[in-house]
Parts: sequence; C-alpha cells; structure tokens
Amino acid sequence: MSRVFSYTRVSTEDQTTENQEMEILAAGFQVQPQRAVTETISGGVPASEREGFRKLLERMEAGDVLVVTKLDRLGRNAMDVRATVEQLAAANIRVHCLALGGMDLTSPAGKMTMGVIAAVAEFERDLLIERTQAGLERAKSQGKTLGRPVAVETTKAVQACKIKGLTQSQAAAELGMSLPTIKRHWNK
Repeated sequence: MSRVFSYTRVSTEDQTTENQEMEILAAGFQVQPQRAVTETISGGVPASEREGFRKLLERMEAGDVLVVTKLDRLGRNAMDVRATVEQLAAANIRVHCLALGGMDLTSPAGKMTMGVIAAVAEFERDLLIERTQAGLERAKSQGKTLGRPVAVETTKAVQACKIKGLTQSQAAAELGMSLPTIKRHWNK
C-alpha cells in the first residue's frame, strides 16, 4: 500500500506554507503529519541540496506518492525539477503535481509534460544567453568597459602598506580588508 507524502516550500521566513497544505487537503490527499515536509529555502537551491527534501527522500520507499502543489516547489530551474522527478521515478516514487491537474509526473503523460517543460526551459536559457551575448557585443562596440571595475585606490592603499614594510596580515588589519583582497593587490 502506498503512503502519501507532501512537500511544501516557501522562500522566506515571512511566508507560510498554509495555503499549500490546504490545497493538498482539498485535493483529497490525507497526509499524516510525520509525512508532511515543510521547508523555508529558496527555490534556487537544488532540491538535492535542501535538508528537508533530503530527509524526505530518506523516509520514502518504492510505491510511495509525493504531492506538491506546483512544480516550482521542487525547484526554480526546470532542469533541476526534471532531475528531481527522474530521481524519484527511478526509486519508483510517483510525483503528483496539483497545478497540472494532479498529474503523476512519473507516468507516460507526465514524462511527456516534463519533456515539454524541459525543452521550453532550454529554449528560454538559449535565448537568454543569445541576448546577453548580443548586449555584450553592443556594449563593446560602443567602447564601454566590461567586467569588474579596476580598484585603483585599493591597489594604492595596499602598495603603501607594502612600502611601509607591513605584512599582508597587518595590511589587512590596517585597511579593514580581507586577506584575499590584500593578496590580490599585493604584487600589482
């Protein structure tokens, strides 16, 4: 008999997962409290790196069902969502997404949907890269300087400390800078 787990997530402390929990209940899923995982972490963090999600994976077994309200609860990036769903499918865990009509993302129709989503995400990523490259080329052609600004004043301050005979650590303390910053400017 399959057990039902839920995964709800918000990005900031001032948000609540209450609406997601109510949505799951309204969809007819009865999730026991010990099988409901709630997390406050950015969707930009891959699911595999989230403590709560890792604990969820440790508890789940083949045949279990994971319910999420939307795909973005699993991750902001379509490639991460796809990898997470594939990992769950490989463990014979079904993933139901309420926003997709309760579709099981591990079913043939769900796999097709995930394929379309991944293709669109890859297309969007390629367009973003193309636009970024075009913008950089335009800026270069207009004579704009790209990259990190040169820290002329920092270099001067570090060199002055070096001339005074200070060590790198002493220069860092005197200038209120990190040691790596001092090291970057030491031999310029």
